[in-house]
Amino acid sequence: MLRDCVPPLDAKWVVRPDPVVTFWDGDTKPLPGGLTLVKTGGHFAGFQVLHWPAGAAGRGVLLCGDQPYVCADPRWVSFMYSYPNLIPLGPAAIQQVVRRLAPFAFDRLYGAFPGQFVGSDAKGVVRRSADRYRTRIGG
Repeated sequence: MLRDCVPPLDAKWVVRPDPVVTFWDGDTKPLPGGLTLVKTGGHFAGFQVLHWPAGAAGRGVLLCGDQPYVCADPRWVSFMYSYPNLIPLGPAAIQQVVRRLAPFAFDRLYGAFPGQFVGSDAKGVVRRSADRYRTRIGG
């Protein structure tokens, strides 16, 4: 049975409880098929991404929704607290995202919307973007 895995930190956003919603704690959650949920935090305390190590011919894929957010120039990603209001994440939150992703190898990154795709060196893109972003916001 497929389950929707949600960190308890985001339980308040589950507006219709259902037996298929599973709450999990910790920084990572292994899933069948070698997949791993990684709780990065950020604009939601329980924000999570999906790591697929076998993707991209074994180089790894990160399915990240909107954090990190793939920019119009896919050589960069962004880190925002509120996208509609253009409020950036603070330096500590950005560092937490990078730190939680550090153990995982990923060459590609897919965002939430069509065309949001980093085709190679995605881990490097995330690291360089975080460094640049923290420098610009003073962290």
